[in-house]
Amino acid sequence: MEKNEKNYWKVSLVLVLCLLARLVPFRVPNVEPILAATMPLSRSFGALLGSTFAVLSVLFYDVLTGTLGLQTFFTVGAFGLLGWWSAIYFKKNRGERWGYVRFAIFGTLFFDAVTGLTVGPIFFGQSFLGSLMGQIPFTALHLLGNIIFAMLLSPALYNFYIRKRKKSVETQASFLNPKII
Repeated sequence: MEKNEKNYWKVSLVLVLCLLARLVPFRVPNVEPILAATMPLSRSFGALLGSTFAVLSVLFYDVLTGTLGLQTFFTVGAFGLLGWWSAIYFKKNRGERWGYVRFAIFGTLFFDAVTGLTVGPIFFGQSFLGSLMGQIPFTALHLLGNIIFAMLLSPALYNFYIRKRKKSVETQASFLNPKII
């Protein structure tokens, strides 16, 4: 299997696991593995699959929980852009643990600015200052969660996405033609 060969069953499994993680009751808000799963996916298979994964993660959750609404479209748009951006970022930057952490920091700040500072003031009459003040602790938790997931989960998922099944030619050859010592 080549590095760029897509394993849709692996992507689907990670999508389901991300959804289940988000459905855990009494979970800390905005601590979820979507970005940590999107980064190595975009790195491995490109912007389209990375963006699609992120968008579907949000849509499936919002549909299942009955929270589909105006905020969904901002969230989907921001995550979709993060999928594209991460593919571009990892073409130019190393895809090691600290590369994931750096992108998680920038990506989280972008995401929270786009979603947290726009929806309330534009559509629900919330003041910008009120939105900003409420966003600070929310973003702090979001950053902490995304940094931890980027350090631990992203490298493991990258290896999972690209892992090759090795049919050892040596083992097969030695079984068929054993050496006589």
